[in-house]
Amino acid sequence: MKFFAGGAGLAALALTTATGALAAGEFEGVTLDAKLIGGQQYEALYGRISEWEAETGGKVNVISSKNHFELDKEFKSDIAAGTTSWCVGSNHSSFASQYPTLYTDLTPYVPAATVAEYVDANIAAATLEGRLVMLPRAQFDVSALYYQKSLYSDPAKAEAFKAEYGYDLAVPTTWKEVSDQAKFFTDAPNFYGTQYAGKDEAIVGRYYEMVVAEGGELFTADFHPAFNSDAGKRALAWFVDLYEAGAVPPGTTNYLWDDLGNGMASGTIALNLDWPGWAGFFNDPSASKVAGNLGVAPAPKGSAGNRTGWSGFHGFSVTEDCADKEAAASLVVFLTNEDSQKLESAAGPLPTRDAVWDYVTEQAKGDAFKSETLAAFQETAKTAFAVPATPYWIEATNLIYPELQAAILGDKTIDEALADAEEAVDEMMQENGVY
Repeated sequence: MKFFAGGAGLAALALTTATGALAAGEFEGVTLDAKLIGGQQYEALYGRISEWEAETGGKVNVISSKNHFELDKEFKSDIAAGTTSWCVGSNHSSFASQYPTLYTDLTPYVPAATVAEYVDANIAAATLEGRLVMLPRAQFDVSALYYQKSLYSDPAKAEAFKAEYGYDLAVPTTWKEVSDQAKFFTDAPNFYGTQYAGKDEAIVGRYYEMVVAEGGELFTADFHPAFNSDAGKRALAWFVDLYEAGAVPPGTTNYLWDDLGNGMASGTIALNLDWPGWAGFFNDPSASKVAGNLGVAPAPKGSAGNRTGWSGFHGFSVTEDCADKEAAASLVVFLTNEDSQKLESAAGPLPTRDAVWDYVTEQAKGDAFKSETLAAFQETAKTAFAVPATPYWIEATNLIYPELQAAILGDKTIDEALADAEEAVDEMMQENGVY
């Protein structure tokens, strides 16, 4: 497969090869309303929408641009109100199963040869009950550990750390080491050892992977809550301990992904578990104070020897009520085609197309930072795991996260918080006939 430089000519070629038989101007007069995830790391891709418009004659009207937690609420409101005639929506493997009636099967609109160009595992996860409900973009997410390199090259710090903790200061490979180092590096209120997302699905996902790292599980195979366990208590204690020690910013229980990304880029965080999409931003001297001082290591392991590795991927879907599914599908293909994925991957995100994996690997050669980053994420991806395969995942996280917050803030004990979360999730699952 050949690679090409950017430009309007690229858009025409990509559309022709990706869809098989798309004529220029084919969607003249068609306007597609879209609801897309917003954020710094997504804007470069959205800049390509004008290329699709110029080639096809169609227009894209972005009627909503929010984080996915807010989009999720909006989608559910639209479903309830019957206002789902907009056409293209951002989707995510963690959210997709909640919308069984919202999105159409893309199979009739996307050639099988095109679908075959994506990583098989991603397509399998994007196919629900035999329906291909989204095409994955270059946003396969699993988290690795970003850190400030200079903290590990200071002899005085190394000596002081060993005197206090009894072992050599080195890039952490376990979450116990992260905790120790976070406390050691903290110089509040100007500098903090680490940070974590503190609300919505974001903190539940982090808690989920920590439970796994501690040898437990969030749900049983039949989706009974299983986190009120010794492993679940150790996992929550990690979050609570860092907050009580003042080793995380005091506003962390209100943080989501953009807050964490901007925090790391501000130069005030030592260690940060985060997604691959931030790599380019963190190492950009025009945007980040840690540029040139940034290391990336595989995600650490918990006390059970398991690496954290909660994962998923972003994508685009077409609504069942869209008036022009062919035009919408062509846009979705365009935004996830080879050139779009190369564009997104240049900033760090991991691709979901086989050919782009080869391209990214080749591009990393000779670039120490890209090579280090790719190696760290590839190692973490080896043991990555998806969210529990239930359509009630988000509903469960909405019940769990306030209890995690209550424990972190000291409003409840760990035992009380997990018992209350377990009861709420159990009741919800029974009400929905899960068991």
